[in-house]
Amino acid sequence: MEYRYLGKTGLQISALSLGSWMSFTKHTDDSLADKLSGIAYEYGVNFFDNAEFYASGESENQMGRILRKKN
Repeated sequence: MEYRYLGKTGLQISALSLGSWMSFTKHTDDSLADKLSGIAYEYGVNFFDNAEFYASGESENQMGRILRKKN
């Protein structure tokens, strides 16, 4: 995976991200979203796009539930 710096923060993020606008909430349940996120992470993705207006905030809630289960 190629990584890029996020501005001057020193934080490196993957050049590719997993977006949740069309793929999470209405189209997937938590189990499938967890599986998709896990596969992306295994391949080096560390940038997950969740905006508060995606599915009226539900994509963020879904990602929160997934992360909570992973501790």
